[in-house]
Amino acid sequence: MIEVIMQYEWMQNAFYAGMIIGFISPLVGVYLVVRRMSLIADALSHVTLSGVAAGMLLQKELPLFYAVNPLYVGMVFSVTGSLFMEQIRRLYKTFEEIAIPIILSGGIGLGVVLISAADGFNVDIAGYLFGNILAVGRDELWLMAAIGVIVVLFVCIFYKEMFALSFDEDHAVLAGIPRKWINFLFIVMVALVIAASIRVVGILLVSALMTIPVAASLQFTNSFRQTLIWSVVFSQLAVFSGLFAAYYLDWASGGTIVLVSILILLIVLFVKKVMRMMKLGNLL
Repeated sequence: MIEVIMQYEWMQNAFYAGMIIGFISPLVGVYLVVRRMSLIADALSHVTLSGVAAGMLLQKELPLFYAVNPLYVGMVFSVTGSLFMEQIRRLYKTFEEIAIPIILSGGIGLGVVLISAADGFNVDIAGYLFGNILAVGRDELWLMAAIGVIVVLFVCIFYKEMFALSFDEDHAVLAGIPRKWINFLFIVMVALVIAASIRVVGILLVSALMTIPVAASLQFTNSFRQTLIWSVVFSQLAVFSGLFAAYYLDWASGGTIVLVSILILLIVLFVKKVMRMMKLGNLL
């Protein structure tokens, strides 16, 4: 069955794209959840939407940009938005979370204006909004692979520093960890992952792939390393199960992947509750 599906190049692209995104999304997502910054993913995803709309507008108005993938423009917007968000957080040190609604609302507002200027919603913009992993091209696949390498290198190099900043930021600063620079690099990593993920699950659902697998793994893991590993496992399971389900059921791939993620979370919660009841029954 798998061999029959994988004979198509577009399915191969979808498979490899899912593998990459399913691996790197929870890598940054686990830090977002632990640091209580999950909503940053939503904010930057809407900024990415503005970038995609800007790319489509450039293609329409300037023939020079016709061959430029709107995803590249979305990535520039996402990284720029992440840097702007970090500056706002520094300005409002006591109320750092205010940066999220500012960037979120700004991204939505700019996106709506640019979409309307680019002749409104069409099939292309819908693919970015809701995801279409089956439409991933080779150029986008190579882009995802490059971002995947960058994110993995960041996590490997700064694993200890990110761990310290996530659980005791004040002590980490006193220990000499350069908080500003590492936070700056981390938020850029988040922006890159979001830009790479929107073709898989869509702008409106990208934060789900970064947080729901982490939420499932937190229910039974006892260490940060275990949480990281199981988050990747659940994310990969959700991507591939959702991909094949979407193919055979003719469903939207992005929504199907997210629904599978939620199903995995519900199964984990159910199993945990059953085990708790069995343990309580043995005690009685």
